[in-house]
Amino acid sequence: MTLAPILSVRDLTVSFPVAGTWKPVVRGASFDVAPRETVAIVGESGSGKSVTSLAIMRLLAKGASRIEGSVTMGGRDLLAIPERAMRDVRGNEIAMIFQEPMTSLNPVYTIGRQISEVLMRHRGMGAAAARAETIRTLEKVRIPNAASRFGSYPHEFSGGMRQRVMIAMALASSPKLLIADEPTTALDVTIQGEILDLIKTLQDEDGMSVLFITHDMGVVAEISDRTLVMFRGSVVESGPTAEIFSNAAKPYTRSLLASVPRLGSMNGEAMPRRFPTVGIEDGALVEGAPLAVSLGSEATPILSVRNLCTRFPVRSGAFGRRTGSVHAVENVSFDLRAGETLSIVGESGCGKSTTGRSVIRLLEPSDGTIQLDGWDVRNLGPAELRRMRQSAQMIFQDPFASLNPRMSVGETVAEPFLAHGLGTRREAEAMVADLLGRVGLGEEAADRFPHEFSGGQRQRIAIARALSLKPKVIVADEAVSALDVSIKVQVCNLLLDLQEEMGLAYLFISHDMAVVERMSHRVAVMYLGEIVEIGPRQAIFENPQHPYTKKLMAAVPVPDPSRRHLKRTVGSDDLRSAVRPLSYVPPERTYTQVGPGHLVQAA
Repeated sequence: MTLAPILSVRDLTVSFPVAGTWKPVVRGASFDVAPRETVAIVGESGSGKSVTSLAIMRLLAKGASRIEGSVTMGGRDLLAIPERAMRDVRGNEIAMIFQEPMTSLNPVYTIGRQISEVLMRHRGMGAAAARAETIRTLEKVRIPNAASRFGSYPHEFSGGMRQRVMIAMALASSPKLLIADEPTTALDVTIQGEILDLIKTLQDEDGMSVLFITHDMGVVAEISDRTLVMFRGSVVESGPTAEIFSNAAKPYTRSLLASVPRLGSMNGEAMPRRFPTVGIEDGALVEGAPLAVSLGSEATPILSVRNLCTRFPVRSGAFGRRTGSVHAVENVSFDLRAGETLSIVGESGCGKSTTGRSVIRLLEPSDGTIQLDGWDVRNLGPAELRRMRQSAQMIFQDPFASLNPRMSVGETVAEPFLAHGLGTRREAEAMVADLLGRVGLGEEAADRFPHEFSGGQRQRIAIARALSLKPKVIVADEAVSALDVSIKVQVCNLLLDLQEEMGLAYLFISHDMAVVERMSHRVAVMYLGEIVEIGPRQAIFENPQHPYTKKLMAAVPVPDPSRRHLKRTVGSDDLRSAVRPLSYVPPERTYTQVGPGHLVQAA
């Protein structure tokens, strides 16, 4: 006997006003979610998947949107019932987890109060009963010491723990359906693995249904029973997840699947290789060529870092006395040669971004030496530091935040060139046209502004700006982490092409292990401010030695539906704190060489 669906969506169309007319961004979407079933909606940014979930919850502004069709749950059309009745549905029968928990949680209220409020509003509990149930729910989502964390504020939790709090809030009223909108996109790979395992476990325990929205096909394979693929507002393909992965009918679906970086795809290869590209119209796969760059092992490093330490003061009390330090980077050493990519990987808080910023003195190191293209970086005055930065530039994670919205693209790319006095305005215009062509935008983009471009195009603009000074080293800090999979592939291939053409050295900072495997010559694994393993990319990925490196590898989602019911058990410990008292003396670390250039920190 077939059970009636928990949720039934028919001919859902969502439109927004554009230039005086209603422009549909979701067109005639229809699907069901059965009891205890997980349905994934997958697609790139702009495909309409998040708008679909917001329309189901009726969270779109009335005057600024138009919703047509029907959304049926429990015999009621959720699009037709009064707003008061819909408020009872939200949080009670349907709960939602959003992508960024810090913007969804109220920073001035404790997490206990925020969850208790749901229970008191939807289940009519008193304060004492709501507190007891809140603690039970926090324990359910594996928040350690739940009773003592009841009075904690959101900023006192890590990203992964905040997402657990959001899940606890969503589950507080035992909803029949959980809508999870990109709940793991911004999380590190180990935390992502824990959240996916947690959702699967809670679904088994509570019997709820899940509507999971993502652009990560690896996540889709691991969590969903059925999959809907959206493209430009329409559902282009749907069916059982295993069938979609093994026998996709539509070219766009095949392109999404083929674009996913797969851990292990580089086994047996020593050099980085471009990512495969896929035609959206025909789904034809073109395998990426290997990087034709020869690196001499005896070449003088363009960047040499020795015993780098970066610490931040911790102050407390009415007079702000220093009581300790955050040991963000502790005794880090590495070399980087011209034409080489050294990737630094690890979870948030491990010190990888601080290392990148310290190397070019966007942050002031506390100790150690940095030699960059002949410059003694730590001993440079302001004028010399300015000249040094012609040799080293940085690409940031969020290009929109790093581009001036009031400056045209041409002005943005030319600004460093002119500020350093490297040529005339006429020469700058020629340089801008050349760089925009190299990054695949064309010189016509020079007169437009950042808001007129997509995320991937804005990252290309940021790359062009970084290249305007003809640097020898580029620090790429999570430069592709926020991009959709196909855009990520394009930007990574662009970086590899530019490296081959210009001999650039990359310090590539990332938590995406599958991307790192494809991009890198060497890899350094960081944990709690220290490098715990470093070596050639092939050695690190094919023969990891340190337990933390193995944990990172085990947590990577694999686009294989046969792993649907697999629990990774990667551990649920939060990253330990790097805050130390003033009296703390870092222990002496020793490293064991387990292969050519492959060093592992001794236990």
